[in-house]
Amino acid sequence: MKKTRKPVIDPDEAEIFRASVSDVVPLSGPARIKHERPLPQPVPAQRLRDEREALKESLSNQVAWDAGMETGEELSYARNGVGAQTLSKLRRGHWAMQDELDLHGLTVEQARSTVAEFLNQSVRNGLRCLRIIHGKGLRSKNREPVLKRKLGAWLIHRDEILAFCQAREADGGGGAVVVLLQGRRQKAEG
Repeated sequence: MKKTRKPVIDPDEAEIFRASVSDVVPLSGPARIKHERPLPQPVPAQRLRDEREALKESLSNQVAWDAGMETGEELSYARNGVGAQTLSKLRRGHWAMQDELDLHGLTVEQARSTVAEFLNQSVRNGLRCLRIIHGKGLRSKNREPVLKRKLGAWLIHRDEILAFCQAREADGGGGAVVVLLQGRRQKAEG
């Protein structure tokens, strides 16, 4: 690094400079001027959070609990790759119901574990078509079927579920769903 030398000032020139500024008076007032800073632009935090969440959801391979469900009060779902004809056959009662589960009187947590246990046992036994009675919610708070929507969400997240729909009126109607499970041969291939 190169050192810079102080300039050598001639003593005569320094004396001339001092003489010329001897009658100078410093200005009065503050030594600094305070400039107002402009406010920063507001950050749209909620929009940014919404966009991040939408991006995260679009990149996620998780299925939304209501994806594939038809609109309206009737629960109905068919997994990707399962044709509309399969769901139609399920609605018409094409497959004989091999077992059923009644959730009346259970809390949400009790119902969830009971459904999981029931489905696991049904798969182990090689069953294909089941009926799960969730009730119509006539005795629940606000007279709404609490377990109906919960059941739909639980079933969609199970890999062994091919499709489900509201049961025929004779089989429970709006208070039950009929569930179609993968057969053993299909499950071994997938």
